[in-house]
Amino acid sequence: MIQHILFKDAPHRYIRPFTPQLLKWVGNKQRFAHEIVGSFPEKFGRYYEPFLGSGGILATLAPVNALASDTFSPLMEIWLTLKSNPKQLKEWYRERWQNAHGERKQEGYEKIKASYNRSPNGADLLFLCRSCYGGVVRFRQADGFMSTPCGIHEPITPDSFDRRVDLWHERIHLADLTVMDFRDAMKKARRGDLIYCDPPYSHSQSILYGGQQFRLEKLLEEILECKSRGVYVALSIDGTKKSGEMNCDLPIQDDLFEEEIFVNVGRSMLRRFQMEGQTLESEVVSDRLLLTYKL
Repeated sequence: MIQHILFKDAPHRYIRPFTPQLLKWVGNKQRFAHEIVGSFPEKFGRYYEPFLGSGGILATLAPVNALASDTFSPLMEIWLTLKSNPKQLKEWYRERWQNAHGERKQEGYEKIKASYNRSPNGADLLFLCRSCYGGVVRFRQADGFMSTPCGIHEPITPDSFDRRVDLWHERIHLADLTVMDFRDAMKKARRGDLIYCDPPYSHSQSILYGGQQFRLEKLLEEILECKSRGVYVALSIDGTKKSGEMNCDLPIQDDLFEEEIFVNVGRSMLRRFQMEGQTLESEVVSDRLLLTYKL
């Protein structure tokens, strides 16, 4: 039977927080990544992260033996450039920031978005995710067109971004990075390895990249297969919405996970975007962290 616990009550190792975000991304786990990493097994083999996204868990863990992947090619172009050519990443951001800040921000943002939509690429996506509304990188299902408007905030300066690039490069440069389907990545794991999954959330993220095609049932099948061969799996997924009044029902079999931890993640930025910036006091959400092993 799954044990239900809150993050503040969960037994976990102390992990030093790593807080500077490289990418702004809805669903970013950066703020409590150290808590998630602290719930990983004390010892494990190779680390796998098949839904890399904004990379908060990878950077906090800073593993020496890892495979981090995602199916979204423009996103992985950012990570591969961070690893192999951080100077290039800095130049991408600086060039676009110079064309899209201050009084020119709105016009410059729209030009960069149009460039991305003509030919999706990591250089444009890097700036767009740091400057779009709430980090909500939203795509039309029909054609993949990015439709998120410019945010009201000023994106960070190139000098500040440069410092973050240096910090992040040191923490992820030992990982193997690639474009890969989550099933192919998870099949590589062997007994004693650890997989952390942070897929698109069924109840809230269908408008985001990859969310339209993702099916949780397929991931759960793969997790069961991994568990059967002795691989540790941790899964972040929908928890509660409406400030705890609504539990997100998911098709999870009773014996798949050993622990269930609820993580309060605050007010929903996605709902704020959908409801035109309302304060959303009733839209506090929590995530679930599900573990195939005992803490």
